[in-house]
Amino acid sequence: MKIDVCFSPALYPAYHNPENIVVVVDVFRATTTMTTAFHNGVKNIRPVASVEEAKAYKEKGWLVGAERHVKRCDFADFGNSPFDYTPEKIKGKEIVFTTTNGTKAITLAKDAFRVIIGAFINLQAVAGYCLARQRDVTVLASGWEDQINIEDTLFGGALVDTLVNSGKYQTGSDAAIIARGMWTAHKHDLMGYMEQTDHLSRLKANHLEDSIPYCLALDIAPVVPELHIEKEILLLQI
Repeated sequence: MKIDVCFSPALYPAYHNPENIVVVVDVFRATTTMTTAFHNGVKNIRPVASVEEAKAYKEKGWLVGAERHVKRCDFADFGNSPFDYTPEKIKGKEIVFTTTNGTKAITLAKDAFRVIIGAFINLQAVAGYCLARQRDVTVLASGWEDQINIEDTLFGGALVDTLVNSGKYQTGSDAAIIARGMWTAHKHDLMGYMEQTDHLSRLKANHLEDSIPYCLALDIAPVVPELHIEKEILLLQI
């Protein structure tokens, strides 16, 4: 079996294989936030690509999490911080969710064999999911507006390293080798490496850096949200 890393949604057409498991990652912060919500008891999440879709749900009375360019949308109940989604607010609830990059990537990958949500906080759970199903894996990095970013590539490298070390997987291309090299070179100081990143600067500029250490923590939310499609509606569940 092989694991590959797609550095940007813009590149995904070159990587798409309907037989693959696709792991969508948006470390800062969408996939970390969604994983946290499930760990805290949310019933399901409907990822939507556009603000307009999210607004329409809100007008029908749904709970909505919405973010654009790191800021919470003014109509939304929640933003894109994992700390917004506490058990007291979301346990047993259904939520509609849209973000700048992560939910668009989910929508893009929806025709894969399986689409799951990955983050550092559920890394080993994601690896276990892939190993149990014995399928080729593509990590789809959400990036930033179709541009490559470091944090999502690093997660890809971490998953490549974990699966290759299991003896069951091989790297699928140079991209997987590059991502794995980044991870092995910087895994002992993720925070230090992140200091130079564009997205960290965006979060700091908007006083949203409080969640960064949490987003870089390993294996503290051992759940794997999986995409289902019911009557053309995208639905994440565990």
